[in-house]
Amino acid sequence: MRVWIDVTNSPHVVFFRPLVDLLEARGHEVTITARDFAQTLELLEDAGLEHTVVGPPHAGASRTGKVRAMSTRLRALRRFARARDFDVALSHASHELPLAARSLGIPSSYAFDYEFARAQHGLGCRAATRVVVPEVIPQSRLDRIGARSRKVRRYPGLKEEYYLDGFTPDAAVLDALRVDRDRVLAVVRTPPDVSLYHRHRNPLFADVLERLGHDPGVHAVVLPRTPEQRGTIRAAAVPSLLVPDRAVDALSLVALADLVVSAGGTMNREAVALGTPVYTTFTGRMGAVDERLVAEGRLRTLENAAGIAVERKQPDAARATRDPALLLDLLLTAL
Repeated sequence: MRVWIDVTNSPHVVFFRPLVDLLEARGHEVTITARDFAQTLELLEDAGLEHTVVGPPHAGASRTGKVRAMSTRLRALRRFARARDFDVALSHASHELPLAARSLGIPSSYAFDYEFARAQHGLGCRAATRVVVPEVIPQSRLDRIGARSRKVRRYPGLKEEYYLDGFTPDAAVLDALRVDRDRVLAVVRTPPDVSLYHRHRNPLFADVLERLGHDPGVHAVVLPRTPEQRGTIRAAAVPSLLVPDRAVDALSLVALADLVVSAGGTMNREAVALGTPVYTTFTGRMGAVDERLVAEGRLRTLENAAGIAVERKQPDAARATRDPALLLDLLLTAL
């Protein structure tokens, strides 16, 4: 079977990495297309996943720019796939893939775990053959974006628990970043400023950088999403902040950290799965997955930077993993 996977953002690389291994172990041929955005291409290279860059880079926060770039990339995806006779197409929040696949008569699965990115999910859900989501998202929210119950398949837990199955952190990432192991290690992820669903400015995030960055007992590794964010944070020259030059082994970093502060979603849930205390500074509408984690006390909302507990993580922190084969089998129900 010929399987087409489209990867358009950094978290999609770790989501698909174990699934690609499973597909190839079952004898299937996998082709990956990608978009140049954030550290996606660097992470694909680091993971050893062969890929073809298709279409223009991410178009930034402008709605007009996004529409123009999507139209261009759709045409490019169709050209790429037309002669390759794919049997199925798989994506996680790449809404362009099910649109291109539907126009070519290719069955597709569209996965996501944040239901309020309505503009893109409305397109992806309506075009896809199958929609794969966490079981905690209410069907009423899916109905609003065109994911009717007949095409929805659900999985228990967090998507992060599936791709972290068998994961062992590599402490070499600490040496590469020159982390002082005598300090409390914090990992900080910048806000998704270019996302349409996250238009609110996030002053709390700047306070977090000040709080952690001026604490001599802390080393805070800041993981920016864009070169502009990297340049801005470095220009501030805050003494306890470390800003990598490129993509790093963020999973190992989160697993080894004492705490995580993130304005996004995926890294928060990776920390939950890896047993690392985590705070969210997200200012958009919280999705069902994170609502459940907050209710269970596994994800902490942060109202001010003073609320961060700067302390060592408990050494016996519990981790949660699940069998990625279950997730893959749900995606393949598009056939």
